[in-house]
Amino acid sequence: MRRLFGSVRARATLGATLVVAVALVAAGAAVLLSLRSNLIGEAGTQAEQSARAVASELAAGTPYDKLSGLDGDDGPVQVLDEHKRLVAASEDLQKISGTDSDRVKPQPPAALRGDEDDADDHEEALEPGEIAGESVFSNGSATIDGEAEDYRFAAVEVETQDRGTLKVYAGSPLAAEHGAVRSALTVMLIGFPLLLGVVAGVTWLVTRRALRPVEGIRSEMAAITHSQDLARRVPEPDTHDEIARLASTTNETLAALETSVERQRRFVADASHELRSPIASLRTQLEVAAAHPELLDLDGAVEDTVRLQRLAADLLLLARLDAGERPNDARVDLAGMAREEAEGRTGVTVDAEPVDVAGSRGQLGRVLANLLDNAQRHARSAVTVSVRREGDLAVVGVADDGDGVPEADRERIFERFVRLDAARSRDDGGAGLGLAIARDVAVRHGGTLTAGRGPAGGALFELRLPLA
Repeated sequence: MRRLFGSVRARATLGATLVVAVALVAAGAAVLLSLRSNLIGEAGTQAEQSARAVASELAAGTPYDKLSGLDGDDGPVQVLDEHKRLVAASEDLQKISGTDSDRVKPQPPAALRGDEDDADDHEEALEPGEIAGESVFSNGSATIDGEAEDYRFAAVEVETQDRGTLKVYAGSPLAAEHGAVRSALTVMLIGFPLLLGVVAGVTWLVTRRALRPVEGIRSEMAAITHSQDLARRVPEPDTHDEIARLASTTNETLAALETSVERQRRFVADASHELRSPIASLRTQLEVAAAHPELLDLDGAVEDTVRLQRLAADLLLLARLDAGERPNDARVDLAGMAREEAEGRTGVTVDAEPVDVAGSRGQLGRVLANLLDNAQRHARSAVTVSVRREGDLAVVGVADDGDGVPEADRERIFERFVRLDAARSRDDGGAGLGLAIARDVAVRHGGTLTAGRGPAGGALFELRLPLA
């Protein structure tokens, strides 16, 4: 059963069919009940009219054998006295039920005497010649001239001049009601299954057509997973619905994944290249020192080791940032941090007002250190650090008086292993990771890091972070 209804199409078809089936059953039951009630009400109205016609004749003093309603053409009629004795009945009436008397022949006059104590106590006293305003209805059956049928009976009381209180029962056949209900039920029993079949078929086809793009997306994703070709994209249907938006989002995800994988590959290649240079230099110096100890360049070996250590630390920090490491919510005084980082650096001035932000003191200190290192590397003589408030943001600006950054390269310099000056040495220019680390840390703290033109014509880097 689970395999049979394991698809969305099968479950949608089953659900729609069940809903329509419940609705049809409820509607069909309501229609049948309403039809039966209306037909029974119509039969009761006809029976009441017949009963009141006979009651009018009795009120006028018409003898029992002269009553026009006893011919049996309109249905069975019984007339009972106040002792519930049958005093008149329809011709050819052979059997009856559902009234106060099951007799079909009037009782002889002798039987009408006595039992005076059996008279009913009437809640409402009628004047002679008056007919009761309310009728009492009941269901029963009668056999007339050998034909048995169900009837709706109406009982009407009438007060006569010389015969006391009489009760007239008149019946109207329910054959039309039974026939109409049976016909309606037959139509429903035949039509409902056909309608449910149509609903199931239409739902199956519509769902199949609607889910066809989903199967295309699934098969293409399976092919991409098997081939590991992230350049492929899933088909986008031209329907402008939820499935089209799903396909568009899937392609955006694939594009982001392709970019991330390509960036990771490039990062690994660049990191390998950057690590190879100091390792090769250090190995050369050690091999020379092993053969000729007197030629050991100890300062150069230490410098290569330190450079290798810094590069490894930068790569480790980038790996942690890429892994989604979240900064803590410690309170950090940017003004005090700026003064600490500027202390001991030549040509650096600080103009800061007290500003607090929430984040990692170590990572934010690394951002300021990288910005100051970059500024000092390109400045002619002076570097200025400013810390201020702008609305609900803290802004740290690091400006130098160097040549600045060309406008076309102001975004590219934040990419990893990017150096604008290809002619400078690696020892002077670093690995090209400082600004990339600074921006990644800024983004992790909910801020931004941008490059522009400083007041002195050099580069201006502005770090914006939310206030604590």
